[in-house]
Amino acid sequence: MVKLGLIQTGSYSSNEQALQKISKSLKLFGKKETDIVTLPEQWLKNNKISDFDKEFSEFKKIAKDYSMTVIPGAFYERKKYRFVISSPVIGPKGEIIGTQEKIHPFDYERKLVRPGREAKVFQTNCKFGIIICYDMVFSDVANSLVKKGAEVLFSPSRIVKRGIHPWQLYVQVRALENRVPILASNVENNRYGGKSIIVDLVEDDGVIIPKNEELKGERSKIKEFDLRKYKKSRKIRFSDSRKFS
Repeated sequence: MVKLGLIQTGSYSSNEQALQKISKSLKLFGKKETDIVTLPEQWLKNNKISDFDKEFSEFKKIAKDYSMTVIPGAFYERKKYRFVISSPVIGPKGEIIGTQEKIHPFDYERKLVRPGREAKVFQTNCKFGIIICYDMVFSDVANSLVKKGAEVLFSPSRIVKRGIHPWQLYVQVRALENRVPILASNVENNRYGGKSIIVDLVEDDGVIIPKNEELKGERSKIKEFDLRKYKKSRKIRFSDSRKFS
């Protein structure tokens, strides 16, 4: 069993205020023995991060204190002469163990950032992948991660209010397609619609059905999963797939 969580953020006057407030939430997650927790995409006041180690030093300390994996979200990060949108992963020893880059920049982002080229699988308390916001639209991202061994997917996102319904549909479909739970975290404020979603899968008379839990307001949620229960269904689903032209 693993305890997985997400945090839905609001608006903050500064990075310092935001980090201080979320650090309190992370400590509560730690006290409840949460294994992995994710935050949304670009939830800080200034989302251009020059040094993840420095910016998230308090998160790293909390992760180490509670042996917890923290996905702080996804942010603009300079790589050589171009920016990328990166999601760092803080491991349970308090060190950044890697980053996932956004593979499909959205709309205006295409003029600002270089696309990522690899879907990575990380392993701490379980094997997991990270799907950053618009990457959820493209089915091969989730499929690639699961075929590489990911048992659960996390999705730091920043979705405007009018896009919430299709976004939640995409999350549910990716969970169904790949037979894995997904935790997708969003920002909630005047522009962004919140409604972060945890998609679990349940079986009803041989039919796999998504079971959703939705967040409202500036909240957090922890859910316990037995990731072994999805393996048989996932194996059958993938073995049924056929190549065609």
